[in-house]
Amino acid sequence: MEENWLDLPAGEVDLAARRLLGWRLTANQVTVRLTEVEAYSGLGEDPASHAHRGMTNRNAVMFGPAGHLYVYQIYGMHFCANIVCGEVGRAAAVLLRAGEVVEGLPYARERRAAARNDADLAAGPAKLMQVLALDRGANGSSVIDGTGPLTLSPPTAAVAESLIEAGPRVGVTAAHDMAWRFWIKGDPTVSAYRRAPLRPKRPR
Repeated sequence: MEENWLDLPAGEVDLAARRLLGWRLTANQVTVRLTEVEAYSGLGEDPASHAHRGMTNRNAVMFGPAGHLYVYQIYGMHFCANIVCGEVGRAAAVLLRAGEVVEGLPYARERRAAARNDADLAAGPAKLMQVLALDRGANGSSVIDGTGPLTLSPPTAAVAESLIEAGPRVGVTAAHDMAWRFWIKGDPTVSAYRRAPLRPKRPR
């Protein structure tokens, strides 16, 4: 039997991200099928990662164990979630970027009333968290043993490699050209790519 994402070491977080495509996230009466993810590595290996400079109170969950949520807030109002993978003590996580709502559509529409259409309901990491009605309270919870608010379940069949595309990650200013964003080719729920503006260098 082929290894799943949970069995992979932290050094193969990009492969773990690819294998998470097609898996299902269920929370608060809504199920989302993952169509887009991003990989982030650990200490000293990935300058775009929250764990690049070491463990802090904020990022401690990223250092293990695998199968737990690392949730953080952006712009003081939106939440994003990552699933930790790899061995304990070496940070690695996969950002849940976008998905297709496959169950609980009425709940998702109510929570994302501003969505342009159903494909837009979870087409972005903050949007995905909104339709699942999750916030920072889910940080550190397990997605695999049934004790947390979010449950991760495998697809009936893995997404074919021929349907997986890769490209630069979204909204990062460091390692911005690393092709560690993965998505299902042609899926309308995949978020739009936006490269973050480069920060001007400080004068010496």
